[in-house]
Amino acid sequence: MRGGEKVLEVVCELFPQATLFTLLHNQGAMSETIEKMDIRTSFMQNFPFRKEKYRNYLPLMPRAIESFDFSGFDLILSLSHCVAKGAIPKNNALHICYCFTPMRYVWELSDDYFGKGRAGLTTRMAMSLVAPYLRRWDVRTAGRVHYFVTSAHNVAARIDRHYGRTADVVHAPVDSNFFMLSKRSGDYYLMVSALVPYKRVDLAVDAFNWNGQRLLIAGKGPELERLKKKAKPNIEFLGWQSDESLRNLYANCRALIFPGEEDFGITPLEAMASGKPVIAFAKGGVLETVVEKGNKVTGVFFREQTAPALLEAVQKFEKKRFNPSAIRERAEKFSRESFKRSLRVYINEKVRQHFKPA
Repeated sequence: MRGGEKVLEVVCELFPQATLFTLLHNQGAMSETIEKMDIRTSFMQNFPFRKEKYRNYLPLMPRAIESFDFSGFDLILSLSHCVAKGAIPKNNALHICYCFTPMRYVWELSDDYFGKGRAGLTTRMAMSLVAPYLRRWDVRTAGRVHYFVTSAHNVAARIDRHYGRTADVVHAPVDSNFFMLSKRSGDYYLMVSALVPYKRVDLAVDAFNWNGQRLLIAGKGPELERLKKKAKPNIEFLGWQSDESLRNLYANCRALIFPGEEDFGITPLEAMASGKPVIAFAKGGVLETVVEKGNKVTGVFFREQTAPALLEAVQKFEKKRFNPSAIRERAEKFSRESFKRSLRVYINEKVRQHFKPA
């Protein structure tokens, strides 16, 4: 249940009678709201090692999304960070894509995933052949979407750059009602992240190796063993945590460490909903959520994506005072209720435009 799945959960609440198409489904891994949907999977559901090795099937994902038959549907709402926007609408169906990002593996972040030191020689050679095909497919299938909507203005700019398409913005939601305002502060900093290259967990490990302060990292992913090997004892890897456990971790941390560049970023808003400041790399979605200046400051930015810059930001943070109530107030502007209202209005408007009589 990462950021994209949390958006999906809210969409499922909006459309509980809809049919949910997904390339793969690991039963029981999603929230109850998602699990009780009418879920239909692609041919990839029968592939071996799909739970752990699904990333290896990336070259087949375009074919998998195109294999679905949408002939019985008037409205397709795709939630896409990889291939979902390639869904093929039939007849006069309307296709709206909530695009988290153009396929990051083959555009801006290809080196973070498949560069030297990140992937083996065989994988790098394979991607050098596959990536041009995926980029062409990604651009070509943008024409299957009638309207793009996205979570942040920086992603809208990327959609324009890669697809030549305009995207409207409906900011992604945070479940602010689930998280509790906390004025307590424990002895640790916190990261909540998938352990994948572009999240730049390595920067936090390097920084906290140097300053010796306690850092808790909640999450799992393919980078886990590599990061564990370089981390000193003051850094703890907690693995996957339940929502209730995360709520307590946020409530008792000093601040959230956020060193990656995210399209939007739900975890900073979860921390802020708990009244906790965010120490973040000043690029991407955090520039639209975290406030560094003024009377309602919610965090501290660092502007070079390096461990020394992060260390300097931590030191700057420790000299500041923050108002937990003001931090939470900022997060509430991105609530699930606000997202539902905005997305419902947006979809209704596009449906009226698309199906209006000639």
